[in-house]
Amino acid sequence: MRMLVVDAFTDRPFAGNPAGVCLLAEPADPGWMQRVAAEMKHSETVFVLPAEDPDADFELRWFTPVVEVALCGHATLASAHALYDTGTVAPDRPIRFRTLKSGALTVTRAGDGLLSMDFPAGPAEPVDAPAGLAEALGLPLLWTGRNFQNDLLVEVADERSVRGLAPDIAGLARIDARGVIVTAAGAGGGHDFVSRFFGARVLPGDAEDPVTGSAHCALAPFWAERLGRTELTGYQASARGGQVRVALRGDRVILSGTAVTVLDGTLAV
Repeated sequence: MRMLVVDAFTDRPFAGNPAGVCLLAEPADPGWMQRVAAEMKHSETVFVLPAEDPDADFELRWFTPVVEVALCGHATLASAHALYDTGTVAPDRPIRFRTLKSGALTVTRAGDGLLSMDFPAGPAEPVDAPAGLAEALGLPLLWTGRNFQNDLLVEVADERSVRGLAPDIAGLARIDARGVIVTAAGAGGGHDFVSRFFGARVLPGDAEDPVTGSAHCALAPFWAERLGRTELTGYQASARGGQVRVALRGDRVILSGTAVTVLDGTLAV
């Protein structure tokens, strides 16, 4: 099976968010896919299978090293990049993906290589901050919400606070959430807001996802309301870092970015 490693939401290698992209020729056992993802150790490994469906070109399934997830932005971007980069799909043709839990997702490619994904918006509804959240983050919380993905969205004072964040991962793991998105308004530098994402229950190690497309399904409506604009640029301020352009379109969000192939090989098992 052909497998690629693609750095998503970046225009240079070893930045953005890496994803394993497995190009399947036939259906695979989910247990095997989970073992491959555990072997790869990326935040997500995605499996792409040609679909016999008039409304879809390929089926997507995303796995962290621990669990299968319902939606993953950077691995979807990586999948589209891999399909275009390998010549599997013509560069001027949209790619329609079928997913198990997130419906149909379409990716288009512009002439300059910018990839745009049509995702469901996931606005967070205000909630009381769960017990222990502020302590685990080590910061005062200005606003807390929860969305349909069971992500907590937390606004803090400023970009400096986001960049300097060193959370208690064990403390975050005790909180009922797929992940915690921490955000603040941008302080300049070509982006409107910054964020970081911690998935203490689904990601190993420091639990930080370098650049999280699905988190921007919540960040886009949040910052569009506060800044009064529907087209924004976010910067995810992890150690690798990555830029995500967002455009709110009703109950959909267009997430745009670029990607780079860093490995192209064959899985031997």
